[in-house]
Amino acid sequence: MSMIKTALITGASGGLGYEFAKIFAARKCDLVLVARSKEKLDEIKAELEEKYAVNVLVIAKDLTESSAANEIYERLGILGVRIDYLINNAGFGDNNCYFDTEWQRQEQMVKLNILSLMHLTHLFGNDMRRRGEGKILNVASIAAFMAGPYMSVYYASKAFVLSFSQAIGAELRPYGVTVTTLCPGPTTTGFEAAANLENSRMFKLFKPAEASAVARTGYAAMMKGKTVAFQDFVTHSTTVLSKIFPRCMSTAVAKYVNSPAKAK
Repeated sequence: MSMIKTALITGASGGLGYEFAKIFAARKCDLVLVARSKEKLDEIKAELEEKYAVNVLVIAKDLTESSAANEIYERLGILGVRIDYLINNAGFGDNNCYFDTEWQRQEQMVKLNILSLMHLTHLFGNDMRRRGEGKILNVASIAAFMAGPYMSVYYASKAFVLSFSQAIGAELRPYGVTVTTLCPGPTTTGFEAAANLENSRMFKLFKPAEASAVARTGYAAMMKGKTVAFQDFVTHSTTVLSKIFPRCMSTAVAKYVNSPAKAK
């Protein structure tokens, strides 16, 4: 008789995190859902437990707080919950000139997009390494492959996630643990509103992918132990072209795409 596995998903109150939660629940996997909004998490818990008959533990936590990862890890240790799948999905961006954005917002982005991901991966990755099994999925972006004027810190944070994930993936694979990086393009997750991107050319020039489709791609790639996953041919082609053309060219394209569209 196989033991029921458990997935920990950050940023689980909406967007990709919510879609990942539904995918795992449909496969009878218990869940630990982390986000700031306890109210939203409780609604998702009720929905998934009723529909899929799985156990869902919600942890309302602000991952930008330095103690958050340890508190999550310690609570799960007390409850005897073992994490088999770690989905580091939480993150946000900001569409503005770096020098026109408050420092606190930039710092919070680094804490959430990079430091919390590192800390959770260190804690639960060590457990997986000791057991000799486990899977980690880190959500990056096609932004990881280029510099991004007007979203400089976000692009840089996703470049870090990609590089970091590939490196630790090589370290963990001999122990039976895989690390997959999901690199989606524009996606209908509410990210554009949070990042002030509604008036940028990005969501006008490119048709956003459905969050459910992106989550399915990420899940399938993680279960196969792939190193990097792209949503579709267009997304993959964008990353290939960014490597072929001079970096100054991809930076210029990103600057154009991230700039606010002119009003008609």
